[in-house]
Parts: sequence; C-alpha cells; structure tokens
Amino acid sequence: MSNIMASLKSVLDNKYSLNFKYNSFELLIDKESLLKVVKLIRDSDKLKFNQLIDITAVDYPNKKNRFEMVYVFLSINNNARLILKCNLDDNNTIDSLSALFSAANWYEREVWDLFGITFTDHPDLRRLLTDYGFIGFPLRKDFPLSGNVEVRYDVNTKKVVYEPVKLTQSFRNFDFESPWEGDNIKENND
Repeated sequence: MSNIMASLKSVLDNKYSLNFKYNSFELLIDKESLLKVVKLIRDSDKLKFNQLIDITAVDYPNKKNRFEMVYVFLSINNNARLILKCNLDDNNTIDSLSALFSAANWYEREVWDLFGITFTDHPDLRRLLTDYGFIGFPLRKDFPLSGNVEVRYDVNTKKVVYEPVKLTQSFRNFDFESPWEGDNIKENND
C-alpha cells in the first residue's frame, strides 16, 4: 500500500490531504479540483482508479460547508479503494462525473433527489427515488421526520391525492430511564 500512497502523492503533487484509514485511501480536495483530480487518478498508469463504486453525500447542518460529497473509487489492478471527499456550502453545486463514468449518472440523480445537491452538466437530472411532486429532500437533517405531505389513493375519486400530514397521535416525549438506574440510588456499604 505504501507504493500506492507514494504514487498518489506524486500524481497529485502533494496538494491535497491524503490518509490511509480502514483499509482505504482517503483524499480531501476542494470542489473546483474535482474533475482534474478524478481524471488524474483514473488515467494514471500507476493508480488506475477506473471504477466508480459509489457517490453519496453527508449533511452537517451546523458546519459552514454543510455538505460533504463522498466518491468511492476502486483500482482493480492495485486492489485498492480511494474515498475522495469534498465540501460544499448550502449553494451546493458541483461538477458532474457522468461524462467520465457512466455509473455516475444514477448516483448523482440519487444524491440530487435525496439531498438537493445540483450537478452541473448532468445530462438527465430528475427525480429517481421520490415522487415528481415530492416536496423537500428527505436525507437532509432539517427534513421533518413525518414528511411534508401524505400520499394516498382516494377510492371515491379514483385518484392519488396529496394531503398535509395528519398525525393520529401528538408527539410525546418518552422517559426511557429505568427507575432502577440513575443518580438517586445509593449503595449501602454496611
């Protein structure tokens, strides 16, 4: 693995943060360098990270750069994984990798559908997992747990109808601490 680490450092000119954790290389870059870095790691004869395994995002609502994009690449020749990360603010646009990897098309659609992150130059950015009339992005931390609208089939009108969410029971705060646990129990050391 040390030869891959050295190759990554030389190909990327030591410009980015590079670590080896959990049997994978982890590379932190800025979003403006995404296309350049991905082309370098894919086309390098030493690295050959030419298989895109996954694209996802993580939402950190209290950070200045709220979203962290996560790209997972595999080098079959070197039996190595590379996790490439870059941070985005709430403006959340990033370059699409669909011209470089065909698998990126659906991965990016999924991220857009569930997080609302827009990919520039994506050929077909539309809903993939949620309904076309869906309001919001369900994997954002600020999305309400009960959702925004309820979808059901109305037998009388024979149509799918959207209604505001009506909870049958109001929110209750449960105390899960056992009466046998806690600070108020003192041991008798007689």
